[in-house]
Amino acid sequence: MEIRLSGSPGEVRAALLDQDRLIDIALWRPGNPDGWGDIHAVRIIRHFTELGGAFVQLLHGEEGFLTTRKKEPEGSLLCAQIIRAAQNGKGVRLKPITPPDNFSSIQLPSLFRRGPSPLEDLAKQASEAPLLIDDMAITQNMPHALKRRIRRVTKSFDSFLENEWDELAQPKCSLGTFTAHITPTPSLTAIDLDTSSHPDFAANVACFPLLLRQIRLRNLSGTILIDPAGVRSHKRPALVPFLRKAVDNENDPVPPKVMGITPSGLLELTRPRRRPPLHELLTSSHGQALTILRDILRENRQGSTLNAPPSFLHALEKDPIALKEFTLAYGKPLHLRATPPEIAFTPWSLS
Repeated sequence: MEIRLSGSPGEVRAALLDQDRLIDIALWRPGNPDGWGDIHAVRIIRHFTELGGAFVQLLHGEEGFLTTRKKEPEGSLLCAQIIRAAQNGKGVRLKPITPPDNFSSIQLPSLFRRGPSPLEDLAKQASEAPLLIDDMAITQNMPHALKRRIRRVTKSFDSFLENEWDELAQPKCSLGTFTAHITPTPSLTAIDLDTSSHPDFAANVACFPLLLRQIRLRNLSGTILIDPAGVRSHKRPALVPFLRKAVDNENDPVPPKVMGITPSGLLELTRPRRRPPLHELLTSSHGQALTILRDILRENRQGSTLNAPPSFLHALEKDPIALKEFTLAYGKPLHLRATPPEIAFTPWSLS
């Protein structure tokens, strides 16, 4: 196995491969960590017994939800760990943990320790795999424990791997003779299986391993409903054992759980929500702003002022690492100018 890394201002794309077969990916943004696994001192704001916990205040006034049965006094400080990063329009979720020895001296919400980065999580899946890079600048923010595994190569991401990565940003994907149409919603992710051939029971079973790999690569989570193709309703329950077998064989580090079949004949599984899904990372204001920086460098565009929507610029201003890395690569700083509302239809421009 090997892990290939490709860097651009503010982010590192990482791909775990086994003999050129894509196993898993990670998107690491050191200037804007998602917070998963972070340990905080949090202040109780208000209890919501009906929801099984309390809203809490974190560092810099950020709010989250603490899952707990204990009803600590409002205003008190607790030690907690983020178990679900902010995603899907919802804030972080935390669980209480045993505080460190010096916790009694803490008076305000604060961050004790960062959790593992997405790159560290990916590296754990293949503890001896080398990290292949073509730009030493990638190592600047890398944890020291990973630097011993670095190996320099001429090109870390070839055109094939670039295409695979780009395809993960699309709402549909090829599963052999099938096509999966993936539709995330606030409450669940719907996956419609389709094919131009004549689908049958065996063909649906054959596509399950490829589908589970896509769920893993895209980090889809929460409730996932799958609509098989060409299988009559009364036969669909028989697909469940085959889906469970595909889940077991995938060895996903965030393993889904097959719930069974819904009354309407949809296959249902759930996958724990931890880090934000890939589509959210790519379509967020921060993600789109980083894509702009990467495109400017890749296309060698000339200019000194980036004209973009205010949300994009605010995201960049909160990520000093991205702007610093861009300046080093571009040779000069980039001035930021908010796009006026009357030309909001123009995504961005460089002047």
